[in-house]
Amino acid sequence: MMTSLSRREWLQRSACGFGNLALLSLLADEARADATPSANPLSPRQPHQPGRAKRVVFLFMHGGVSHVDSFDHKPKLTEHNGRPLPFAKPKFEFAPTGNLLASPWKFQHYGKSGIEVSDLFPQIGSCIDDICVIRSMNGGDQVSHGPALLNINTGSGVFARPSLGAWTLYGLGTENQNLPGFISLSPSLYHGGAQNYGSAFLPASFQGTRIGDGSTNFKDAKLSNLTPGDDPALQRLQLDLLSRRNRAHLERVGDAPQLEARIAAFEMSYRMQAQAPEVMDLTRESAATQTLYGVGTEPTDEYARQCLQARRLLEAGVRFVQVNFSYPRNYWDAHGDLRNNHTTNAKKVDQPIAAFLTDLKSRGMLDDTLVIFGTEFGRTPAAQGTDGRDHHPHAFSVWLAGGGIRGGMAYGQTDDYGYYVAENKVTMPDFHATILHLLGLDHERLTYRHAGRDYRLTDVDGEVISQILA
Repeated sequence: MMTSLSRREWLQRSACGFGNLALLSLLADEARADATPSANPLSPRQPHQPGRAKRVVFLFMHGGVSHVDSFDHKPKLTEHNGRPLPFAKPKFEFAPTGNLLASPWKFQHYGKSGIEVSDLFPQIGSCIDDICVIRSMNGGDQVSHGPALLNINTGSGVFARPSLGAWTLYGLGTENQNLPGFISLSPSLYHGGAQNYGSAFLPASFQGTRIGDGSTNFKDAKLSNLTPGDDPALQRLQLDLLSRRNRAHLERVGDAPQLEARIAAFEMSYRMQAQAPEVMDLTRESAATQTLYGVGTEPTDEYARQCLQARRLLEAGVRFVQVNFSYPRNYWDAHGDLRNNHTTNAKKVDQPIAAFLTDLKSRGMLDDTLVIFGTEFGRTPAAQGTDGRDHHPHAFSVWLAGGGIRGGMAYGQTDDYGYYVAENKVTMPDFHATILHLLGLDHERLTYRHAGRDYRLTDVDGEVISQILA
């Protein structure tokens, strides 16, 4: 009687077992790359060295915030408004641009540090002494939204790579085993989609959990299937039965990371039923806190809810949270009508972000929470049409706060018009290496073997920006 053989059994029995030797060698390589001190891949792990940050929140501004209208004041843009750029434009642009376009906003000096911030962000400006503005970011040649989003979130605009949050979980695990270690609030389903919070070739346990999306108001976002059954004991028996069947199947098929992740997901979902509803309930916050963030008032309500939710998640032990200002409902892509686009969007996020920083600081959390404000690229100092700016990855601004960052400083410079980096260029690998360093992770040692080679978030590049470290 013929019996079916698994791949593992076939290799063991064929060619005197030589196939099995090859298989064992491959599995050994994978085991070495994915070695963890616990069977639970999300259990907390020691960093490579002491880190200042224990957790990360990434305030992501989808669409491209104009650096020359926000955090990089260029008086010569006003002085030379309407004139041609006095040097060559990039060889490759997303779309043609014309002459220089002055910023519609004034800039003010804020804080003891006196760093200039535009009138778009007065409340963020009030927190500037806790912030390091990097004015010399360079995104390479990624002039389209999709590749640029993937570049800042995964380190590559071309290949499928694990996201920054997934690498963070892989390196550190997470503190609260009853909640996902990596959560993405209202991510866009466009321009890279789930890959921006995915795990690619890392085990699926490290991917982000999405709450909401860019198409719907966050007020209506829910985590599905969190209501416990009528009989908890029966539910536990059912889950145990399912787990035994899945693990028996896993024994038969051998290496199956997706099945392993599914088993872990069922257990996580069961545990989340007890804690997640409480953490997701913003009504537990005081009226004063909700007012501080701008919950319940327009135009701040939606992003205020996201920022306040992020603080509750971080406080509950979630390792990495993305707070997305996302397409298509919210978007910084000002190809035209720059003044209206940026004014409208800034009014939605300025108060919630400043409140988030203030709240973290008052709770003693800012010192060990790394806050990132980022966007996929800047916008051209030259005009697109009469009142817009095109995509501009060649030089743009992001900022960092807390978690071991020197506040009240600006790092790097662009030229007189904000077109190119003039001093202290920061590449995406540099940016990612610095974030990992603040978490206590060495970007050159945080590797995962896949397809015959060791991969890392920064690939073969990246240097820690030591000048911005406290």
